Amino acid sequence: MTADPGGTPPYGDAIQAPGTPESLWEAWSGWDSLRELPLPPLGRVVVVAAHPDDEVLGFGGTLARLAAAGHRLTVVSVTDGEASHPRSKVLRPHELADVRAAELRTALERLGAGEAEIVRLGIPDSRVGHHEQEVRRALVPLCSGAVLVAAPWTADKHGDHEATGRAARAAARAAGAACAEYPVWLWHWARPDDPRVAWDRAARLTLPAGIQDRKRHAVDAFTSQIRPLGPGADEAAILPPEELAHHLRPREVVFL
Repeated sequence: MTADPGGTPPYGDAIQAPGTPESLWEAWSGWDSLRELPLPPLGRVVVVAAHPDDEVLGFGGTLARLAAAGHRLTVVSVTDGEASHPRSKVLRPHELADVRAAELRTALERLGAGEAEIVRLGIPDSRVGHHEQEVRRALVPLCSGAVLVAAPWTADKHGDHEATGRAARAAARAAGAACAEYPVWLWHWARPDDPRVAWDRAARLTLPAGIQDRKRHAVDAFTSQIRPLGPGADEAAILPPEELAHHLRPREVVFL
């Protein structure tokens, strides 16, 4: 995840504003109205992320379920997440890119998906919107023959997430593959029953207790995002505990 500090409204405003407490989401009666989405037929699943960690935060439990069921997995990092700490004095962007790539590999191993193919497109972090067609072209052959393409939600109020989601959906359509969009920032800026959210397109994926444990352990691998890189505001954690709580529930949600 990169917090899009340089984003233009509504991205920066929605994400930098105080978030919705997880306690409100926990108490939401709307969970029961979301249809349960079954896993796809056995085959190859392509999981696209704008930044290394998005796929684990939004879809990691389902990744673990897919791996356990025997699906072949391709995980695509559109950017290397090198801009998460743009003013860091501890790690330069290319160093942070390498750290985040290693964190992703560790997280996938903890999910039981250590055999997943990882593809790094190297698009500049926070600039995906300027390279959307390039991303789409790169994704089309990767999506060919997939039983499912999972990608960031196209209404997540984050520029990189939305552009990645649009590119992935267009690539899936061109390849004739089904597509599901997972949200990441939704739980921060939205509220239960929020009219800005197309809940009629939403489906839930239930995570058994063992899968939840795997996901929690995988999220812990992203040290560069959940702990400060060093002292000072420029090294602050991107994902404080109150943000992580949104992603450690017994369910995940996708939009179809």
